[in-house]
Amino acid sequence: MTQAIKIKQGLDIKLKGKAEQATVSIEAEFYALQPTDFVGLTSKILINEGDCVKVGTPLFCDKGDERICFVSPVSGTVSEVRRGPKRLLEAVVVKSDGKYETLDFKVGEPSRDSLTQSLLETGLWTMIRQRPFGTIAKPDDQPKAFFVSAFDSSPLAPDMDYLAEHFPDSLQKGLDILNILSEGKLHLCIHAEKTQSEVLLKAKNVQIHRFCGPHPSGNVGTQINRICPINKGDIVWHCGLPEVINIGHFFRTGRLDFSRLYATAGTGLLHPQYCKTQLGASVAALTEGNLKDDHQRIVSGNVLTGKPATENDFVGFYHNMLSVIPEGDQRHELLGWIWPGFKKFSVSRTFPSGFIPNVLHPDFELDSNLHGEERAYVMTGEFEKVFPFDIYPLQLIKACLVGNLELMESLGIYEVEPEDFALCEFIDTSKTDIQEIIRKGLELARKENE
Repeated sequence: MTQAIKIKQGLDIKLKGKAEQATVSIEAEFYALQPTDFVGLTSKILINEGDCVKVGTPLFCDKGDERICFVSPVSGTVSEVRRGPKRLLEAVVVKSDGKYETLDFKVGEPSRDSLTQSLLETGLWTMIRQRPFGTIAKPDDQPKAFFVSAFDSSPLAPDMDYLAEHFPDSLQKGLDILNILSEGKLHLCIHAEKTQSEVLLKAKNVQIHRFCGPHPSGNVGTQINRICPINKGDIVWHCGLPEVINIGHFFRTGRLDFSRLYATAGTGLLHPQYCKTQLGASVAALTEGNLKDDHQRIVSGNVLTGKPATENDFVGFYHNMLSVIPEGDQRHELLGWIWPGFKKFSVSRTFPSGFIPNVLHPDFELDSNLHGEERAYVMTGEFEKVFPFDIYPLQLIKACLVGNLELMESLGIYEVEPEDFALCEFIDTSKTDIQEIIRKGLELARKENE
């Protein structure tokens, strides 16, 4: 067995409210695809309100490459084409009829060209992303490697072993398909200690890598950086475990199925659990009757990188969980940071709990309060402690702020995505929106490279 790759820089944020391994099936009334979930997408609507659709019916496509289409995850009627400022397409909402009637698609031959065509026709191609830039993979590109991360180290993350055991045949078939698509190696990254599923440990047609260490060891960016670093001009594709299962199910059965096992977690829920439903389910359906009260912050995705959501919104395309934590808009406590905090999360050891956190308080209940406002950039030297890349994080952030592309390239902008800076943002004493800064820098680089 190969030696585990140990990630030393990072931070585990242990929160209360992890989803229990109990699954409930939920039939939501509304599902939606949101073009805003996709980086660099200029959408072209293909249907109208009131149209009847089946599973696999194209809803919209990419104007830049109309082969890349986004299809309905359920059958029913298009109830709303939601637009924002300047008529920007924000969501296409489908009211489900509960029948899940699917369009008929032909399963491609086991060759790269044939499989690519099948993935494009069924809309499954949108589940494959690329680095740099975090866009949907371009069908004509040749990646130097393909990555699948089989564990998640983020706060309250779903157990990927639990997911794998629910869909073992589809998972292996999906890996077989991705192996054919990739000209390079297909890398499957597992946790050296926590991954126990035989489906993952004995996966075929992959090169298995074992990781250990704190978050972000489960981020695909960290794994790519340690195994196959990206230089200018390189392309690496990656795919999440739920997406691999959806792809595998189609090529195994010949039938589209966008089933998802979402983890609903956090102290804002009465019963943190797993919900089996379809891709793009409404937030209201997943939280109905399960919120402690109306004063909760709902996040599509994890609390570090997810997007705030309301009960009128839908789970993000690439998200596999809903996080619910208390709103942090209560009045500040007496004496604030001067008061000894034995139950407060502390990275800089401002409070006693920061010295021996696993003893004084192993799990924390955090809210959305920033405990301060945005201020001038404070250079603390803390970023390097939680950023496992061989990159100067503060210098790269500043290069993105001023839009200096040449400096951004020399500092490694092509290796990172906003999620790789989530911990830097979490511990930042300046309360800066670092992920947004990195996204703007990547968009500048992407447009210059088109």
